[in-house]
Amino acid sequence: MPLLNVGDPVLDLGCGCGVPATAILAELYAVTGVDLSPVQIARARRLVPAAEFRCADMSTVEFPSHCFAAVVAFFSIIHVPLEEQPAIFKSIYRWLRPGGYLLATVGSVAWTGTEDDWHGAPMYWSHADRATYLALLKETGFEVLWTRFIPEGTGGHTLVLARTPTLPSPASGEGDER
Repeated sequence: MPLLNVGDPVLDLGCGCGVPATAILAELYAVTGVDLSPVQIARARRLVPAAEFRCADMSTVEFPSHCFAAVVAFFSIIHVPLEEQPAIFKSIYRWLRPGGYLLATVGSVAWTGTEDDWHGAPMYWSHADRATYLALLKETGFEVLWTRFIPEGTGGHTLVLARTPTLPSPASGEGDER
């Protein structure tokens, strides 16, 4: 049973050049891609004309509440400083419709650092361990449906599928007409 309907709005945070994830998603869904790099966004617009793109910082970009059925963030949130990540998860939660899905790659072990020559450019990483991410998602209001370990070199990452409640929670203040 598919989790989304054809045409549902999907946000790809950290979409890069749009290949392959954004392109695959755009075959069935109304995809909006966000990336910090103007070069990557220009490439994405050329490679995936069926999607919309914004050149923006995922930690400050804004969207209306409840506007996406799903958000994907493959190997992107882990490049934002760890102290900024809780706010990103809160934004994602707000952007998702009730019953909306988050599919994201996060850390498996805690590590922050840079690599001077990662595919020809310097790259920064900052991530917590798996347990911390799961606690953060639950604290934000997500229900974690499953996790998978994604091996990479001598380490790896955690792929997590989470969902927002199908109805707004009283604690969120949503629907409160006071």
